[in-house]
Amino acid sequence: MSLITWTPEQFATNVVTHDNEHKHLFNLLNELHRNVGKNERSAIGASLDGLIAYVVEHFSSEEKNMAAAGYAALDQHKLEHAKLVQTCADLQAKFHAGAAEISEQTTAFLRDWLIEHIPKVDFKYAPTLSANGIH
Repeated sequence: MSLITWTPEQFATNVVTHDNEHKHLFNLLNELHRNVGKNERSAIGASLDGLIAYVVEHFSSEEKNMAAAGYAALDQHKLEHAKLVQTCADLQAKFHAGAAEISEQTTAFLRDWLIEHIPKVDFKYAPTLSANGIH
């Protein structure tokens, strides 16, 4: 069962590159969630590592395009990204050290972050990127 489903009505920024990246993030988060449900620590670790690595890659892609387009709110957007990356990196380190577990609460937190962030924050960069030929 999927934890989160990408729908254009809810999540399309109309910047195809980033919409495709968001779809991939959703797939990775759903994979992590499935592995949490199976309670397979090695699979959870692999999914967690893959998801966090892709989050960093995606955030870099968005930030590069926002900078290229001269997006005025880039610094604030980068701060939001940095906070999530730090939270994830801390959790990842604790998980691999055996000091924390990844639970359905963890995947729900990530889902809720995406549900809030994409429509309320990412949608704001779309007009600037589109106006500067970034699709």
